[in-house]
Amino acid sequence: MSVVEQYARAHIVTDEDLREDPGAVPVILRYDPDTDPRSVRVGLPGTNEWTFSRALLEQGLRVPAESGDVRVWPLGRVQAVVELHSDHGTSVVQFESKALLRFLRRTYMAAPVAR
Repeated sequence: MSVVEQYARAHIVTDEDLREDPGAVPVILRYDPDTDPRSVRVGLPGTNEWTFSRALLEQGLRVPAESGDVRVWPLGRVQAVVELHSDHGTSVVQFESKALLRFLRRTYMAAPVAR
């Protein structure tokens, strides 16, 4: 099976000076069915990759979902938020939902869910 990699643009939500929009940053979405067919990885600029359940990402696009240090929820009709907690703090990342949906579709083409 093949690895799925997709670059997306996302906004890092911060409480720093809210008068200036820092703009979108590049984020890498990865899925390797040979290594871990149930998980996806999100790589933010300047940090390590976060690994969490592919099912959590899918569920969080419809309704708020949480597992461990990761929360995902829809934000209106066209955006989604991924909140990542660590010992070093919290990262809140806002995506266009269609980018995450496109990524999920590609992962299911690479490795359908085993039933």
